[in-house]
Amino acid sequence: MKRFKSMLYVVETGKRCTSVLRRAVALAETNQANLTLVDVVPQVPAGIGMPRGGPLSADLQTALRTEHAQALDALAEPYRQRAEIQCKVLVGTPYLEVIREVLREGHDLVIKAPEDPSWLALLFGSNDMHLLRKCPCPICITKCDAPTAFRRILAAVDLADDDPTEGSRAHRSLSHQILEVAAWMALTELAELHLVTVWEAIGEGVMRSASINVQAQEVFAYVEAVRRQHEAGLDALLHALEDTLGPEALTLLKPRKHLIRGAPSKEIPAQAKRLEADLVVMGTVGRSGIPGLLIGNTAETILYQLDCSVLAIKPPGFVSPVSIEPSPQTSPPTPGPT
Repeated sequence: MKRFKSMLYVVETGKRCTSVLRRAVALAETNQANLTLVDVVPQVPAGIGMPRGGPLSADLQTALRTEHAQALDALAEPYRQRAEIQCKVLVGTPYLEVIREVLREGHDLVIKAPEDPSWLALLFGSNDMHLLRKCPCPICITKCDAPTAFRRILAAVDLADDDPTEGSRAHRSLSHQILEVAAWMALTELAELHLVTVWEAIGEGVMRSASINVQAQEVFAYVEAVRRQHEAGLDALLHALEDTLGPEALTLLKPRKHLIRGAPSKEIPAQAKRLEADLVVMGTVGRSGIPGLLIGNTAETILYQLDCSVLAIKPPGFVSPVSIEPSPQTSPPTPGPT
């Protein structure tokens, strides 16, 4: 199953996380995909007596780009026999230039290590969150201390309703995509695959209160119907996955189903911790709309609680708020071996 064809690995300036690069190379090799290494350097500011774009600032910018281009080339060199690798140095704001590179070149997967700012007790930094919110293609933020091969992968899907509206259809399509990508990663990494959905019986508390007259057996029947609806949704996802992969691959995967009652923002991070998941595959756009909505509140709350690698996916129809502007100066691409 060849899922991705054009991968973009983002190098954190001053941070050479070779374990994440090795994983990117392995994924590119397995999928016979192109791999581009990109580094983003800041725009040299105008100083006293040094106007922006003047000879001195231009020389400094060129020297900065050249230095980073040489470092990128050295980073890529040991892997060029395994995958087709190019290198680029972009100039500007990191998350903006990464997204513009995705839009320009049509990359279908971004891989990077987290910023992991030491002064915050959070896994993801500001640029990470901007990418999770706005990057149109899947983005895999992989911890530097992740195991060489992922052992357990959690696919978090939302099966909240059967509403036939366009937004809900897109949301169901996102659930299928999450499971397909998680299965692809599990097969690639020979990892366990855990399929998780969290459900609540909306209005159960009111039904049990004295304010309305509802018999206990009616409440039980309602709650059980909601549970069965979600279980059927999980089974339908797995049947669709079998159609995509074939029965032999699904038998090899042996995905585990987890039907958990509660609030997704609480239960998904808790389940990831219980399973000691190495990777969570999830959507990052809320269900109230597709174009223009950057990230769902539930998704953002989950992300802030996770302490493992994340592969985040946007639904079909997502439109990034970042547009392609005139490309800043880049270093010439460094081609791999012919």
